[in-house]
Amino acid sequence: MAAQRLQKPDPASGRDSKKRRQIMEGARRLFLAQGFDAASMNAIAQEAGVSKGTLYVYFENKEELFEAIVEEQCAEQAEQIFTFETNEDIEVVLTRLGREFVRFLCRPGGLPALRTVIAIAVRMPELGAKFYLAGPARGIASLKGYFEDQVKAGVLKPHDCEIAAAQFIESCLSLTFRPMLYNFAGPPTEARIERVVEMAVHTFLAAYKVWRGATSEQGEP
Repeated sequence: MAAQRLQKPDPASGRDSKKRRQIMEGARRLFLAQGFDAASMNAIAQEAGVSKGTLYVYFENKEELFEAIVEEQCAEQAEQIFTFETNEDIEVVLTRLGREFVRFLCRPGGLPALRTVIAIAVRMPELGAKFYLAGPARGIASLKGYFEDQVKAGVLKPHDCEIAAAQFIESCLSLTFRPMLYNFAGPPTEARIERVVEMAVHTFLAAYKVWRGATSEQGEP
């Protein structure tokens, strides 16, 4: 008798969501331990505690599985960090954003995942592009939109909001996350994070904030 064909999982099913999560967590551990190339579907199934047949029901190959893990991480970043209260003081908003983003990137286990993406992006540029669009580009676009709203509200001067967003993010990361990325230093201390973000916020506001009561020489009403 022919083997029964496995049914595709129903995304609305809590059971299927739990199994998918189990597979993704097992794959995440293996990718971090062995790297993308060394991790096989057989090994992923073993690490996740599922049969190979069950694994293929959810993911056709390890590229699809790795892409799902990357997309989930980027979505988590967007939901937790790149959300803005437009009525809140801009200095408070940017300070929170800078600190939380640095902590997110410097968290335990975060850097190896990023290095894995970078390592395979040369031969799999489409995956690197998807990660960039879902992660860094998405963050820049979210902050750009926030800056544009603040310009309309008269809080910020008109400026190139996309470039300013990218520059602000980079200024928060250059002396915190970047040294970690190149193995120059370990995770930054809280004091270091606060100091770097404070300077990034003050520099941005000095350049773009509309200061009420400023003199005309400063370009303000």
